[in-house]
Amino acid sequence: MSILRDKNILLGITAGIAAYKSASLVRLFIKAGANVKVVMTPASKDFITPLTLSTLSKNPVYSSFVDEDDNEVWNNHVELGLWADYFIIAPATANTMAKMANGVCDNILLATYLSAKCPVYFAPAMDLDMYKHESTKASFEKLTAYGNKMIPAGTGELASGLVGEGRMAEPEDIVSFVEKDILKQLPLYGKKVLITAGPTYEALDPVRFIGNHSSGKMGFETAKAAANLGAEVVLVSGPTHQTITHSLVTVKPVVSAEDMYNEVHKHFEASDIAILSAAVADYRPKNVASQKIKKKDATFSIELEKTKDILKSLGAIKAHQLLVGFALETNNELEHAKGKLQSKNLDLIVLNSLQDKGAGFGVSTNKVTFITSTNDVIENPLKSKAEVAKDLMQQILKQLNA
Repeated sequence: MSILRDKNILLGITAGIAAYKSASLVRLFIKAGANVKVVMTPASKDFITPLTLSTLSKNPVYSSFVDEDDNEVWNNHVELGLWADYFIIAPATANTMAKMANGVCDNILLATYLSAKCPVYFAPAMDLDMYKHESTKASFEKLTAYGNKMIPAGTGELASGLVGEGRMAEPEDIVSFVEKDILKQLPLYGKKVLITAGPTYEALDPVRFIGNHSSGKMGFETAKAAANLGAEVVLVSGPTHQTITHSLVTVKPVVSAEDMYNEVHKHFEASDIAILSAAVADYRPKNVASQKIKKKDATFSIELEKTKDILKSLGAIKAHQLLVGFALETNNELEHAKGKLQSKNLDLIVLNSLQDKGAGFGVSTNKVTFITSTNDVIENPLKSKAEVAKDLMQQILKQLNA
């Protein structure tokens, strides 16, 4: 999943030959999961049709202040500017950039630019001599001084036959530039986050195991929330039907508590934050049968032994890491959670109780209480696990910045 997923992208197209690449650019933004609307200068329609862009974006295309089919319908440039999370002007011709730099407003694209409250990116596209002209350089300087972000032009053969700077960046490079720029501004950019999720399965024999009802949803939502804040996430997951497709999340599947212990310790030293939300088995069969156990006697006994305490082992060796644990309790919840927080050397513990309706395993909601190492107790109402994950990340950011 791209950082652009569910973002509103306004694509501005001006009258340059590179406008033919705009169709590919729309498709790439859609593929990244963004919502796309297109605004064009009137002259740009000579290079690519609004019908093509409307079909690809699945939205109307705007090229004038009034609807071309109904002169009584006003295309509101202010609403377009407010709708957008990001405004990308590609191609940006010398003519349009000069107007942007000097506040000229003679078409709907320019009016939208002047109304936009979001970050604006522009991808220059023109012939070599135009690109090198002092007035064009002045436009670049003014636009970047206003806070707009320039996507550098490429070098190659131009429409005139000259070879040099001025080619609009390729659509893939434009999307990559925007994604990387957004990531750099996110609060967890450059941070590595280790998360555990799901149950563990402890084998009895080749076909049976001891497990629990954890779905892994809370851990997967937490991984998504951390990645959406710019973190590189390693998600160590026990067996689960949950899936995640995010460019910043790497999933490491494991089965048993021993597997999870080993995988977590591989990544902990390089991590800045560790969030252990997995429901790890406390005990495992001491002896695992090599063949399927046959049903013979009326009763059957299993000798269990303790598994390694992953959370406690990390608390014993943590250095710079912020360590977060989860506590699922059924009685004396606050007391038990505070004891776990202290005994395992945690910075934060997330308490949820099976006594709370809508919390626990196998549901899409959770009701949690955050308890910090300074004994702050923050109660939260019942929310979706996605919202709980966002709240958790905000609490972590607060403690990181304290």
